[in-house]
Amino acid sequence: MGKPTGFLEIERKKAIDTNPKDRIKDYSEFHKELNIEDRKSQGARCMDCGVPFCQSSYGCPVSNLIPEWNDLIYKGNFEEAFQRLIKTNNFPEFTGRVCPAPCETACVLGIIEPAVSIKDNENFIINLAYEKGWIKAQAPEKRTGKKVAVIGSGPAGLAAADQLNKAGHEVTVYERHDRIGGLLMYGIPNMKLDKGLVQKRVDIMAAEGVIFKTNSAVGTDIDARELKKQFDAILLSCGATKARDLPAPGRELSGIHFAMEFLHANTKSLLDSNLADGQYLSAAGKKVVVIGGGDTGTDCIGTSLRHGCESIVNFELLPKPAETRTDEYPWPTYPRILKTDYGHEEAIEKFNKDPRVYSILTKEFLGENGKIKAVKTIKVEWNKDEQGKWQMKEIPGTEENYEADLVLLAMGFLGPEEEIIKQLGLDQDSRSNIMALYGEYATSQKGVFAAGDARRGQSLVVWAINEGRGAAKAMDQYLMGETILP
Repeated sequence: MGKPTGFLEIERKKAIDTNPKDRIKDYSEFHKELNIEDRKSQGARCMDCGVPFCQSSYGCPVSNLIPEWNDLIYKGNFEEAFQRLIKTNNFPEFTGRVCPAPCETACVLGIIEPAVSIKDNENFIINLAYEKGWIKAQAPEKRTGKKVAVIGSGPAGLAAADQLNKAGHEVTVYERHDRIGGLLMYGIPNMKLDKGLVQKRVDIMAAEGVIFKTNSAVGTDIDARELKKQFDAILLSCGATKARDLPAPGRELSGIHFAMEFLHANTKSLLDSNLADGQYLSAAGKKVVVIGGGDTGTDCIGTSLRHGCESIVNFELLPKPAETRTDEYPWPTYPRILKTDYGHEEAIEKFNKDPRVYSILTKEFLGENGKIKAVKTIKVEWNKDEQGKWQMKEIPGTEENYEADLVLLAMGFLGPEEEIIKQLGLDQDSRSNIMALYGEYATSQKGVFAAGDARRGQSLVVWAINEGRGAAKAMDQYLMGETILP
């Protein structure tokens, strides 16, 4: 630890955000980096703990060497910090922007003080690496002659492709959409993750020898069985894209859409024409109801505000979380606590109130002339039963109608789509995910592997990277009888 009194002298300081009133005018990223000296000071707050829980199973899923690069930031050894960072994480430019930072909730300093600003420190390192030109295409010196197909170009697929290419295999990535990136490209809005940055990383991988094929829907346009004949191994990293529906009366009314339908179309139109083509679902002038309180719901709020919605409300079935840790979430577990994210901040700024309504259940969609006009709701309460399980109960007399011209369903995902699974005859688990043991990633069919949300269910980008790296190692072992991958 370079500065033994660092956390005693220096307070936590986060990256500076553009004012919500200004940033909703466009789709640009809005985090502004601290100056170099302030960032070095933030690195000095790291305690270099004897047991750094930030990089343990409670913290970072890719086991980032956090205390090491925090210390290197403090000392100003930024290029070495970058080398330590990419040792464990293929894409810190993505995790530094969109990860919810379980490393920080597991930070030992967080027991007594605000945690080290690990996520911002990571983002600083990778941004500086791009600025200084430290990230360069490095094709492998030798090729193994083995051919691998990766189906799906989200974070799991890209991480696996990157690792397998480093091992010398010929890697072809298949993506059903018109741009590479999967969730990173079309599932996360541009203000949260700039698509130019995603494309920059994809271009580097292409220069290193990874082959990318867009508009290639395996399972429909391309028969997965034919791919199995052409390649020595296949990785299914096609995500968990079956959205959870809300089959309440009136669901057939127009104006009710899945969140990803809304977000995908907006980003595609933004990239194609800066929204000039009109090929997206506009929230302009509309009363918007977002059902679902996670990150996707927040992204729907932020996007609707940028369209110029008339009003916005966000339904959350669960009770309002506590503002600090409770006994239910002891350190270093990841706590369910109240988090006011960027979209909430923006809605509060524009409408002078928090858009979130907790403990509320949608009962019916009300319409007129086939179009959504209101959402009928009822309040619920949550109590534990004799076995300690939470049970929900409706509260009579709390019915209420919320006006709505646009309803966005952001309630998560149920599992991967079925076409590829059926074509390859793969076993599935009780949640419909592709069955493959963690650490092995091998499916019920020889030579076919699975990773990411398709295997584990809906999860974080950083977990997808973890899975992609793990699957690549297992596939290298399968192909070569041994592996050189970490």
